[in-house]
Amino acid sequence: MQYASDLTRIGSTAMIKRIILIIGSLAAMTVVATGQEAETLFAGEVVHGGFGGPVLKASTVNGSPALFVGGRGGWIINHSFILGGGGYGLVTNVDARVPSVYGDRRLAFGYGGVEMEYVHDWDRLIHVSVMLLIGGGGVGYQASVDDPRGSNYDHPMDEVFVLEPAVEAHLNVTEFFRLSAGVAYRYVNGVTTPTTSNASLSGGSAVMTFRFGEF
Repeated sequence: MQYASDLTRIGSTAMIKRIILIIGSLAAMTVVATGQEAETLFAGEVVHGGFGGPVLKASTVNGSPALFVGGRGGWIINHSFILGGGGYGLVTNVDARVPSVYGDRRLAFGYGGVEMEYVHDWDRLIHVSVMLLIGGGGVGYQASVDDPRGSNYDHPMDEVFVLEPAVEAHLNVTEFFRLSAGVAYRYVNGVTTPTTSNASLSGGSAVMTFRFGEF
């Protein structure tokens, strides 16, 4: 009986030591984990910048050559990530395919939205970026310049959804000026104007951007 009692005490003591060891190990792991910083998207000191400038886009609309003029700007994070916005409008006369006694109507089309961009190797003389615009716009048609009624809209403007990915190459001209050229594809959805379709407003573009700011 005494021998069994001694074995019980030894076993209990060993179990207590084991529990204390486990608790101590967990406490040590907790201390180490507490000392670690949480993982974040941007580690260390975050560098901020910004830019703005005019944009030219050569494209086709309704099967005709078209030029869009606009501007964009953005907040630059760590030289590489850009969050901003832009807006663009059709400035060339594009036939809306709506005949009238005063001549054909001309298409009116503009769009804009939020733009997100990633710049690779920003500090190289020539570097590239990928960008995505998500937004919307309006499309309709206007009376021709010969119409005595002026430039009144003959059809309510359609509200459309626009998605436009792009790839650009950048030239570091000066510390505060970048010249960018690239290609984009404009995807348009939501057109109800009788003589115009989503496909006729969608299409590729050659893009040139003049960027002024702190990069």
